[in-house]
Amino acid sequence: MSEGPAAGGQASSAPLMGHASEPTLFELSQPGRRSWQLRTTGIPEWGIEDLVPAEHRRVAPVALAEVSERDLVGHFTRLSHRQYSVDLGAYPLGSCTMKYNPKVCDAVAALPGLARVHPAAPAELCQGWLALLVELDAVLCAVTGMAACTLQPAAGAAGELTGLLLMRAYHEARGERRTRVVIPDSAHGTNPASVALGGFEVTTVPSDERGCVDMAALLGVLGPDVAGIMLTNPNTLGLFEEEIVEMAGAVHEVGGLLYYDGANLNAILGVVRPGDMGFDIVHMNLHKTFATPHGGGGPGAGPVAVSSRLADFLPGPRPVRRTPSGGGTPVAPGSVTSGTAPGEYGWSWPAHSIGRVHSWHGNALVLARALAYISVHGGDGLRRVAERAVLNANWLRVRLAGVLDVAYDRPCMHEVVFSAAGLKKRTGASALDVGKALLGEGFHSPTVYFPLVTDEALMVEPTETESLQTLEALARACERIVAAAEGGEDLHAQPTSTPVGRVDEAQAARSLVATFDARPEEPRE
Repeated sequence: MSEGPAAGGQASSAPLMGHASEPTLFELSQPGRRSWQLRTTGIPEWGIEDLVPAEHRRVAPVALAEVSERDLVGHFTRLSHRQYSVDLGAYPLGSCTMKYNPKVCDAVAALPGLARVHPAAPAELCQGWLALLVELDAVLCAVTGMAACTLQPAAGAAGELTGLLLMRAYHEARGERRTRVVIPDSAHGTNPASVALGGFEVTTVPSDERGCVDMAALLGVLGPDVAGIMLTNPNTLGLFEEEIVEMAGAVHEVGGLLYYDGANLNAILGVVRPGDMGFDIVHMNLHKTFATPHGGGGPGAGPVAVSSRLADFLPGPRPVRRTPSGGGTPVAPGSVTSGTAPGEYGWSWPAHSIGRVHSWHGNALVLARALAYISVHGGDGLRRVAERAVLNANWLRVRLAGVLDVAYDRPCMHEVVFSAAGLKKRTGASALDVGKALLGEGFHSPTVYFPLVTDEALMVEPTETESLQTLEALARACERIVAAAEGGEDLHAQPTSTPVGRVDEAQAARSLVATFDARPEEPRE
């Protein structure tokens, strides 16, 4: 492939290696340079005018950067080396499980029989896909203790909204008008927003001195207008709600439903099920629990499983296994068997469905990855996932006691909340400073200033995928940072060894610069 004329000299990438500021493609651009060229389009000149009407043809070329393939690849490769990901190292974000994504799951999702099927293909031509979806439905119901599931929601937040729409449909079908949803003060930040989108009002209940829902306060806000309660267990402080059965009984007594935010499901896999605690609705973040790509790594998936009394309200259509005779009546998801005889699987609409919540049937290749992860582990393996996640968090809790304050110094689940309040009082170094300094130590920062109920919070979730050696390295990095602050070092400038240093995040949010050329030119060294 030709790189085109080298007008203006070769923009060699060699001097840019290690440069603190990577130039943009427009800064690398040289007039007349191309990444590739076609000898001919194969379309006669007279044909262009016939194919593209004059009103749709540009009068001037698009203003694109003109670079060689060599410089183009080098630019994006250098940018990729500046990124941090679960493939590069520990990503201890608390309350947002970020664990390694096994490559075997990517290999499964890339199988031609899965990747090359159009979502509009009729059921008889995608029996393998339907069998996969029915099996995943059954497995997720088994893991959560629920009766039925929808795989449509495209992410955890979409799952939250779906669950609340199900809650509303259930009460409306009973002729009841319920206006409030109860949420603990330690809840995930998306919960109140989802409640509002679902058409409900938020009623907040405080945590007690042990970091759990204050039962007396909960009982004080329950009433006939309460549609349900939205919480997770273990809660957002990483602590198990020990009175969950009593909470479920109190909410059910006033006719409300229990919604389980599945962000922390990774802590209880194979140990205890939300359904056994009394929950009616469970949303799952497949990226958090079943190691599918997270955030910019791929589309999300947030299946929602429900108890039997809500099954008829699920979004449709749902993948089902038909009766052995090939009739249209679906068999319950839990009765999945092997085999994909023609017509054995199909689609079914629940009797009182709330309708679609996704344009098709969910982000299918993410669902395939999740089932691959579950299949590789098996039931016993999923339990070990939870046990090791809990063990890692408690190891860090003990290891860093005395280095940082522990917000709730008792056995935690999969995550532990530290506090830099004492350190800030002694040295002026805040939780944000500690998090930024960890970037310079080669670790992604933990979650800072959340949960809001803990002053100067540093929330760490090591997950089960990190080794003891990695945890020890993280602990030593924290020790060095705290020692530096205690020794008088100013941490406000950290990090100093990363490609991009300390930025003014508040100013960036208030005065967003969305394009490279919207800022004054700065001289290059």
